[in-house]
Parts: sequence; structure tokens; C-alpha cells
Amino acid sequence: MQSALTPMTRILPLILAVWPLATLPAAETIARKPNILLILADDFGYGDVGVHGCTDIPTPNIDAFARSGIRFSSGYVTGPLCSPTRAAVMTGRHQCRFGHEFNPPAVTEPNPGNLALDLRETTFADRMKSAGYVTGALGKWHLGEGESYHPLSRGFDEFFGFTGGAHSYFKAGDKRYGPIVRGRQSVELKGYLTDVLADEANDFMERHRAKPFFLYLAFNAPHTPMEAPPEALARFSSIEDPKRRVYAAVTWKMDEAIGRVTRKLRELELEDQTLVFFLSDNGGSLVQGAAPNGATNTPLRGGKTQLLEGGIRVPFMVSWPGVLPAGKVDDRPVIQLDIVTTALAAAGVEIDPAWKLDGTDLLPYLTGKNAGQPHDSLFWRHGGQWAVRQGPWKLVRWLDRRDNDAESRMTEPELYNLTEDIGEQHNLIATQPEKARALQAAWDDWNKDNIAPVRAKDAHKKAPPTTKQKPK
Repeated sequence: MQSALTPMTRILPLILAVWPLATLPAAETIARKPNILLILADDFGYGDVGVHGCTDIPTPNIDAFARSGIRFSSGYVTGPLCSPTRAAVMTGRHQCRFGHEFNPPAVTEPNPGNLALDLRETTFADRMKSAGYVTGALGKWHLGEGESYHPLSRGFDEFFGFTGGAHSYFKAGDKRYGPIVRGRQSVELKGYLTDVLADEANDFMERHRAKPFFLYLAFNAPHTPMEAPPEALARFSSIEDPKRRVYAAVTWKMDEAIGRVTRKLRELELEDQTLVFFLSDNGGSLVQGAAPNGATNTPLRGGKTQLLEGGIRVPFMVSWPGVLPAGKVDDRPVIQLDIVTTALAAAGVEIDPAWKLDGTDLLPYLTGKNAGQPHDSLFWRHGGQWAVRQGPWKLVRWLDRRDNDAESRMTEPELYNLTEDIGEQHNLIATQPEKARALQAAWDDWNKDNIAPVRAKDAHKKAPPTTKQKPK
């Protein structure tokens, strides 16, 4: 007898059987761990981003992070120099815990102690890889030369960039800056380096869109040598100061590259599944002896190499559409140590106290579940300089750099109320001696767990004694 089933009723079971499989990728995409994109600028001034009041350099794509997420007006890094802050962001531990207090020598200079990121430290990439992430690093590394210290030996699956502390924007390699490499092999540089890094980032995301990725995009812009394409320079011909003019062109090219990367996230429909951090490795370089690049840190005082606010307070934003609030300004002090802890929490990784991470998971604070302060105190140590911030109060001993290096001097401790005096103009130590002594005691206690600034081979040594320059 012929079946009474209609054509539609005959194929309906097949449709129902196939339908869950067809929708499975979308369900997995929604439920999967978020991608982590960490974008790091180099020597980028606090005053050189539009949302901080900059008017002569357009930064619409960096500003967009503030619109889609949260801008930290008191966002800090743990040091005023490139490599130490990268060591902290790459471990989630303060660099003074393992003696990484200064930059390694240039690739062309002798490095008998092999100053580099201590091999006993577990990296951000190591932890994300263990959590099932594909890991990639692009751009500036600056955490050691040689096989053992190479990004591919420190948890990254892929690397394109350079291992030193600076690089030409146009040349693949020379005696001063070393080569551009893919993995461990030298390659040609086909284009302006900032543009090429954006191309590499977009290619990485395209190839790994199907599973969670951690991408560390470390621009060398706007670090010296200051080099920009002619068309970018022409855009800023109205800026009279030639150094500022080139800085503007280099910064604009970086912002443009960031825009291409974020547009790629949207094109891949990954924007809502990606936790993005943007910040600079230290403040803008504008003081003598620190290779000034034309940056501004307005309204902050000081710059790169100093523990004044201009050296350590940086443009710092985080965005995760649909999870974190949009267009919010948060003035609670945070620091780049928090990035590792927050990313691991977002990835569902349970943090082991034995890891001794120094950061705080910011997610409860940013989503409104915790209205308190992420940090009771923040601490810094850089050579003879040191600082501590508690609430609005900051006690700092800093290097007053002069045109003549022989006349540069280390100050006595100074006390500032940053809520009332963000520019650190009014030293209150004479009128608030008890507050200064309490802050000094807190710093001394923190410093007990640090070690002396060392080469990696000596990283077992204990901390130096606390400074004798006590508040009076």
C-alpha cells in the first residue's frame, strides 16, 4: 500500500536531524572562552589620545575603546621603562619580584649576564596555552635574546616581529636593530612596519577564528627612531615642531592600524567574543636622556624613566561588548598586572595562589558586582626611585633629570594628593608627615618580597635593604 506521507512529512525528520548540527557552531561560538587581544603601544603619551584631550593628533580608533568599553583615568604600569613593564605584563607579577628592573642591552651590545625574562617565570602565553588557547605575539618583544628567551620558547605558538627594544619602521634589519623575524627566521619587511603588524594580526585572527586565541600585538610605535611615510607626515604639516610633527604621523599610523584590526574583529563576528586591552608600556618620552620622541603627558608631570605620574600613568582601556559596560570612565587605580589575572578569570581558569600573581581580577569591579577598590596600594621601584600610592596619596622619590646628566639628582621623598594635584606640583610632606611615614612603612613592607636588580643568572638573590631616604 502506498504511504500516505506527503513529501514534506517524509523529509521533516531529516531536517530535524540535521538542524542541531547546523546550529552547533553558533552555539559553540556563543559559549566558548573569549579571545584575548592585548594591544600595547610604546612610549605613548598620556596626553596624546583624544579622550584625554589631545587636539592635534586624531586617535578615533583608540578613542573607540573608551566608547565601547571602560577608560581607566588612573591606569598605571609597574615601571617607567619598556622591558620591565613588559616583564610584568607577560607574567602578572611585579618585575621586582624577579629582578627585571631595567632594559636589556641593545642587540648589538655585549650582554654577558643575559639580562632577560627569568626562565623560572611562567608567562601569560604559557597560562593561556594551557587553557586551550592559540597564542600569537606580534611586534616588539624586548624580553631577551637567544633561543631560551625567544617568544616561541615562552609559550607563543607564533611570532612575527623583533626581539630587541627598538626597530626601524622601514628596514627589515640592520646592525643597530637586528632582523625582523617570522618564528626564528629573518624575513623581508614589505611595507611600513606598523601597517605590516596590522596585516599580521588580521591574518592571525582569520586563521584562528574557530577557537579561542590570545594575541599580543605590541607596536613599536611611537618609540624612536621616529619614521613615518611621506603621506602621513604631510597630514600634519601644520604642526610647527618637527619632532612633534613626526610623532603625530607615527601615532596616527598606529591608530589607523588599530582601526583595521578592530574592523577585522567585526568582520569575523568576533567583537562580542573578544576581551580587548589597550595601553602603553610607559609614559611618553620627553625628558633628557630618555630619547624624547615628541610626546606629551599633559596634565601629568614627568615622563619615561621617572616615577612621576607622567612616567607610569598611561592610556589604559578595556573593552568587551555585551559583558562590560560601554562608555564608562573609571578613576579607581588599576595596573597592567591586572591584565593576566583578569584574562585568566575570563577564560575560566582557576588561579592557584602558588602562582603568586600580583594582579587583581577586574571583572567583578567592572561589571558592578564589586563597588570597592581593586587595590589598597600600588608600589613602584626603579633603581633609586620608588613610589607608593594609597587612595589619593602618593609618596615618591624620583630622578630629576637635567640637560647636563652630571647635574641630575635623586630627590628626597615627596608627598602629593593626586585627587587635588594630578600634576604633582604641591609637595605636602611638611604638612602631612604622619601620612608620609605610613606610606613609607607600607612600601618597606612590600619591598621585603623583592630581589635586587639582577641579571637572570643571579635571580635567586634577596631584596636590597630599603632606602635610607626616609620621610622626615
